[in-house]
Amino acid sequence: MSRSPLIELALIFLKLGTVAFGGPAAHIAMMRSEFVERRQWLTEAEFLDLVGASSLIPGPSSTEVAIFIGQRRAGWVGLLLAGLFFILPAALIVTAIAWVYVRFGHLPQAAGILYGIKPVIIAVVAQALWTLGRTALKTRLLAVLGAVGLMLCFLGVPPLVLLFGTGSLLGVRGWLRDEPVRTVKPLLALAVVVALLVSMPLVFTALQPSVSHTVGLSPLFLVFAKIGSVVFGSGYVLLVFLRADLVTRLHWLTSAQLLDAVAVGQFTPGPVFTTATFIGYLLAGPWGALAATLGIFLPAFLFVAVSGPLIPRIRQSPTAAAFLDGVNAASLALMAFVTWQLGRAALVDVVTVVLALVAAIVLFRWKVNSVWLVLGGAAVGLLLH
Repeated sequence: MSRSPLIELALIFLKLGTVAFGGPAAHIAMMRSEFVERRQWLTEAEFLDLVGASSLIPGPSSTEVAIFIGQRRAGWVGLLLAGLFFILPAALIVTAIAWVYVRFGHLPQAAGILYGIKPVIIAVVAQALWTLGRTALKTRLLAVLGAVGLMLCFLGVPPLVLLFGTGSLLGVRGWLRDEPVRTVKPLLALAVVVALLVSMPLVFTALQPSVSHTVGLSPLFLVFAKIGSVVFGSGYVLLVFLRADLVTRLHWLTSAQLLDAVAVGQFTPGPVFTTATFIGYLLAGPWGALAATLGIFLPAFLFVAVSGPLIPRIRQSPTAAAFLDGVNAASLALMAFVTWQLGRAALVDVVTVVLALVAAIVLFRWKVNSVWLVLGGAAVGLLLH
């Protein structure tokens, strides 16, 4: 791979990381637009497998999709570049906000920008759901499972139960119907991924510090590495783990500081896990921000590095392929549920409804790059606030 494609890869993810507001579902929708529609680096089916795989491993799912894409495009170097440049804008922005917070004692306001961006994000995710759904829900059974999965989301079923349950159901069906005895290697590949998921949190847990009121860079790194290796789901799940370790066990933060940190992760672009960057800065300045950021994102790079090359092999087994199909259907159900939740928070008046409708029409009719729509929404929000 020549230097020019690597620079292109880095610049694309730098751009996405700068404008990727709206949480993982929105980030994934923007990546689909960029890499499936515009650049055709992946097919819809290949992209769906990466989304499904990222849903099954701990860590920030949209960042893991970015790392998967980088690995597919340019190997180990691409893996590092895609992840680092997707994370970098958010980490820098959050560090600047943390400096303001430490110096002046309050968070800067971003209400106007978010007011205009959130409705546009709803349209972006809706278009991605429509297009991915036509690929993922390729049989009547998968469509039914997707619909049932969406209903279970509204009933409060945990995401992991939904993902593994749907995947296992179709995996057992694939085994009973199609699986030859000789196709052992793809199943072993799946077993390797599962073993990694179990072992990595145990390693970081064993290395992390016991109860201590002293904050050091090494303990800070290990605490966040352990959290990054076990957290599935949204920023709200992250909040639970952060509170248990940093407030209750180690007493490094107050509850008020933790809530401010999570708020910063929510209203800045890029992965919500940059909450760790904010906390690291509060506890140990710029070097603490770096240690916490490296710690919480390192497991995602390791998980993808191991599982990425195995996904095509897993697809060779009818059982494992059926498992992935079920996971993909459940992932779409989760994205649809998150979109519903985002919509309730974003579409608050006539202006936001109009913004969402106009963005949807532009996307479906003219296939405009979603980055421009996000920037346009931000401009409208600033003008109105």
